[in-house]
Amino acid sequence: MKPKPQPKPLFIERMQKLLGKEFDKYIKILEKEPVRSIRCNTIKIPIDELKKRLEEKSWKIKQPFKTNPEIMIIESHLKPGELGRSLEHQLGYYYIQELASMLPIIALNPKPNDLVLDLCAAPGSKTTQAAAKMQNTGTLIANEVNFGRIKILASNLQKCGVTNTIITKKDGIALCKKLKQNKIRFDKILVDAPCSGEGTLRSSPKTYKMWNIKTIKNLSKLQKALVASAIEILKPKGELIYSTCTHAPEENEEVVDFILKNFPNIKIQSIKLPVKTDKTITKWEDKEYLQDVKYACRIYPQTNNTEGFFIVKFKKLK
Repeated sequence: MKPKPQPKPLFIERMQKLLGKEFDKYIKILEKEPVRSIRCNTIKIPIDELKKRLEEKSWKIKQPFKTNPEIMIIESHLKPGELGRSLEHQLGYYYIQELASMLPIIALNPKPNDLVLDLCAAPGSKTTQAAAKMQNTGTLIANEVNFGRIKILASNLQKCGVTNTIITKKDGIALCKKLKQNKIRFDKILVDAPCSGEGTLRSSPKTYKMWNIKTIKNLSKLQKALVASAIEILKPKGELIYSTCTHAPEENEEVVDFILKNFPNIKIQSIKLPVKTDKTITKWEDKEYLQDVKYACRIYPQTNNTEGFFIVKFKKLK
């Protein structure tokens, strides 16, 4: 058995600085297997009917959030691979999705008949979730720059019965520019940006090996450019969610601070989520961020037994 990859010293140092007394709890939760969670695909099946079908298989189902009964935790001891091989999964009745990964769309709350953009869409977990929220109405543009990932995105959309979605293959910044030229504006936009993935260490230990401070700095520049481009095609009173699955302040609070300082017509909104959220930071190394950054949400693995995430909601005033 291969030894598990170990975190790099600089990563440990940064997380200790971020978490303080919570650091030991954080390290302990990383050793635990992630919770198995699924999302009922309400495009294809009512929530109660899916629950009944799965319980008939002797699966123990827990619905942790009253406000979001479509979210289910599987507490049974399943056979390896059973979650992905079940008939219900093959039919697209549920999507295997990590709990924290479901939160950006809950925060965005797209409505039926909205015009929505998912700027970095593959593999489609949030796209299919948005389509279900929209009751498969309106128009959802799902953009992805990588052709290999587009094939996975298209497959997931088809399996889930999504028919309100157009897939585009373009660099996110270039796509926003093209849409702006054609005067296309969106009610809701999700920028679930490429990131360093520090929040996914429980399910993806290879992130330990890939972690690099230079990558974080470069990603921060890309993330700022993506959000700035997306803001240009947001309707007045439109809303945008920026999210990452990382803890790095350069990719989170620094991006929020950049947007607030450069777009006076953008205001940060408070978010209601069905999980406990952790405080953001207003200072990191030699940088001090605007106080309004506090309205963003950090989700640490040890707080809710999930992966790590960062979510912020922006609203365009005019």
